[in-house]
Amino acid sequence: MEAKSRASNTPSRDDYMSAAIELLPLVEAEADEAERVRHQTDKVVAALKRAGIYHMLLPRELGGGELSFVDAMRVVERIAYADGSAGWCTMVGNVMSSTQAHTPEKGVRIMYANGPHTMVAGQGIPRGEARAVEGGYLVRGNWSYGSGIFHADYAHSGCIVMDGDKPVMNPDGTPLVIITHIARKDLDLRDNWNVLGLRGTGSFDYGLKSGELFVPEYMCYPFSAEEPLRGGNQYTVGLIGFTAWGHTSWALGVGRRVLDEIAKIARTKAGPLGIVGDSATFKHSFAQAESKYRAARAFCYEVWGDLCDTLQSGKRASLQQIALIRMAMRHIHDVMSETSTFAHRAGGGVALRPSVLQRCYRDIHSGTQHLLLSDQIFQECARVMLGMTGENAHWTVLGVAD
Repeated sequence: MEAKSRASNTPSRDDYMSAAIELLPLVEAEADEAERVRHQTDKVVAALKRAGIYHMLLPRELGGGELSFVDAMRVVERIAYADGSAGWCTMVGNVMSSTQAHTPEKGVRIMYANGPHTMVAGQGIPRGEARAVEGGYLVRGNWSYGSGIFHADYAHSGCIVMDGDKPVMNPDGTPLVIITHIARKDLDLRDNWNVLGLRGTGSFDYGLKSGELFVPEYMCYPFSAEEPLRGGNQYTVGLIGFTAWGHTSWALGVGRRVLDEIAKIARTKAGPLGIVGDSATFKHSFAQAESKYRAARAFCYEVWGDLCDTLQSGKRASLQQIALIRMAMRHIHDVMSETSTFAHRAGGGVALRPSVLQRCYRDIHSGTQHLLLSDQIFQECARVMLGMTGENAHWTVLGVAD
């Protein structure tokens, strides 16, 4: 499917899903090559870009799909099922597409001058510094985990705004952080993505070729931005909501695939003690794993469905709704980590050799290492649910500020 670029002729959720299903054989066929070269293959990127899959959450006025989070989640889930690395890069592309609701008008006119297929990647966690000068910022820094950056046109990079040798502070006592958009030509990619899993994501570290670079103000936006400059009310959830959506969507697909792979093996693999699936112990453990995954998936779609209903009604997400989507994100990762460990052990020697099961196991235990899944954030969710936050409490990327 060739994605339509006019807001009046925007693809529907069914169009995107049909395109994704059509592309699944290609995504799966290219997975091994993506692992070998350590980034997505040109074939997969071109196909997904052409179908608009990376831009489902881009605001319509920029030529994107502006799908609801639930509808886009179902599509990413399918891509991640076919290949974890492809799913990861798809969710990153859509997180970056969502953020374009907050980039100033002049910036998006430059970035999307040739249509909606501009690719943005990078690291939003502020590993850089920005010093205000006339018309913008002088930026320096080194960023890690730039998933998808090999094929990106721009890097979205977090920077702490500095005044001398001290950070500029927000009224709530947290440092002022901005997101800068830096053209790919100005970046130095480090060839250091040699990792256990998610090998095909090309999550290279990167810095600036010049050491320091002027970035115009219109190519930046505040990390904490919630008031969108374009698009619908759903963009008011900001980066905290966008990233929770992305990691949840990815985990749903890979978590499902690992269970389907061990089920396939269990029906056919015979050892000294017979067919794996005939074991009472295996059947008991598999039923537990299947139940836990389905319950976790239902939790994810319940809280995201509720949040989408709120956003579509024109209201803002509550403190508790954000806590719930972050809890669901952490919970689905905990469940798939547990179930993939069961699948890996039950797979025996098969799981040790190159296979989809082995790749899923490696990808899952790489995905669970992400900063957003930290115990500290999970504990902050509990603080919200227990009613232990102040009247003016609000979410930051790493917790709740009272």
